[in-house]
Amino acid sequence: MYSERIKIIASEISENDRVVDVGCDHGYLSLYLKQNKLCAEIFASDIKESALNMAKTNFKKYNVKIKTILSDGFENIKEDYNTAVIAGMGTSTILKIISHPKTPDKLVLASNNDYYKLRLNLNKRGYKIVDEKAVWEKNHYYIILLCIKGKQKLKLKELLFGISNDDDYYKYLWKKNKELIKKVPIRKKIKLFYEMFLLKGLIEKK
Repeated sequence: MYSERIKIIASEISENDRVVDVGCDHGYLSLYLKQNKLCAEIFASDIKESALNMAKTNFKKYNVKIKTILSDGFENIKEDYNTAVIAGMGTSTILKIISHPKTPDKLVLASNNDYYKLRLNLNKRGYKIVDEKAVWEKNHYYIILLCIKGKQKLKLKELLFGISNDDDYYKYLWKKNKELIKKVPIRKKIKLFYEMFLLKGLIEKK
């Protein structure tokens, strides 16, 4: 039931954190955190009532008490929290959610796309990425970011490829670009060749 991705996300949570699981879906992350006593408190929220009902069913099934909150991001959350997990959605949605004034100082993010845009905007909004992990699951890499309030200016290669220092992930990106080059117009080929050049430098450092 608990995927490697859930376990990696949970590893970024500390025992004193009071966590909002934004977009909790079926509540598996919240369950994992509660069952393993990995945080001080966990609240499960979602914009969809149907998702919250599934989460409630799972919490009842495993005899775990977790408060559920119907909310668009942080809008309806009145509880005291200092950490938010936002996972399983796109970068544009995540950026919209964290534009809310009640966004906490600690974020654990797992976007489905456009990591460059996410990293760039986090820096612009006063968050620094202090940890990043690449998780291979279901023939796809998922990127987990741990962010806290603070100043940071990432280099271009860090914005593009992150700070995970995961050699397998960098090789995956290099091979992916190599395949894409065959299918895109010349303007995009130049961009992909440059990214491959940067990736080669990261790989050869290993």
